Amino acid sequence: MDDTTRRQVMTGAATLGATAALATPAMAAAPAAGQARGGKQDPRSKHPKPPFPAQSQPWPGLAGQMNPRPDHGEASYVGSGRLRGRKALITGGDSGMGRAAAIAFAREGADVAINYLPQEEPDAREVIDLIRRAGRKGVPIPGDLRSESFCRDLVERAVSGLGGLDILVCNAGRQQSVASILDLTTEEFDATMKTNIYAPFWIIKAAVPHLEPGSAIIGTTSEQAYDPAPDLYAYAQTKAATMNYVKSLAKQLGPKGIRVNGVAPGPIWTPLQVSGGASQGKLVTFGATAPLGRPGQPAELAGIYVRLAEDDGSYTTGNIYGAGGGQGQP
Repeated sequence: MDDTTRRQVMTGAATLGATAALATPAMAAAPAAGQARGGKQDPRSKHPKPPFPAQSQPWPGLAGQMNPRPDHGEASYVGSGRLRGRKALITGGDSGMGRAAAIAFAREGADVAINYLPQEEPDAREVIDLIRRAGRKGVPIPGDLRSESFCRDLVERAVSGLGGLDILVCNAGRQQSVASILDLTTEEFDATMKTNIYAPFWIIKAAVPHLEPGSAIIGTTSEQAYDPAPDLYAYAQTKAATMNYVKSLAKQLGPKGIRVNGVAPGPIWTPLQVSGGASQGKLVTFGATAPLGRPGQPAELAGIYVRLAEDDGSYTTGNIYGAGGGQGQP
């Protein structure tokens, strides 16, 4: 199994420019400005339900090769200027919730820098193209988040490429299903801790000197922080730690006018699941135990990230927002 960490890049991102013009259904152009929103739809049938086809990919996996392909809001998210002029850095911005946030942020008027692994370049290329088609600056930043020196460099390159920084989303995560602690290697445990805990520490530490009052930090935690699965021993404890650092930093940075919040998804259909994050038995029935009878799609969390970043959420700090399909907390 490839032990490389999820959602970073070690090779150049030059290919992400002019070549980013894919034409898959999920790459539909952004909805027209002013397109009507509203109406209602049964949440049980809004997105695919299990059983899903058995499938697996090498870590870290590609959203573009999943069946069904996840919905990140490519053809549905409509912005209204809620983040106009803002500058955001999103780790793990190539797929999953990071991709959904990147698309939403750009359509709300923000310039966005993302980070990913070289294996994820096809997914990342799509995201950069979508950001640019929204009329915003898209900045790909390669590197391995398990390196403290790179995490510092990541922030500096984001600040330079975007012309500043006022939204930081620490979303990149490593998740591997291991049935027994006896089978969990030190190498795998270390990779999970470095990606999910050390990297946000290094990145936030580097970013804070650049963040002015009104800035926002958002961490991605999980229902696993509250109700850990037995085969996600390493991953689950990192998500509990994420929930904790959100609350601690909110108290520390509130006097500086910087808000810190977290998002706690339930079962969400992302490459994490097909690249070792779920056993094949769980994958086929993924999300079936939720009261809505299906997993969530990344697009269903995009609005939460926007809410936590926008100025209208100015009194929201130290909070964890959930989207669990009726199970888990908060």
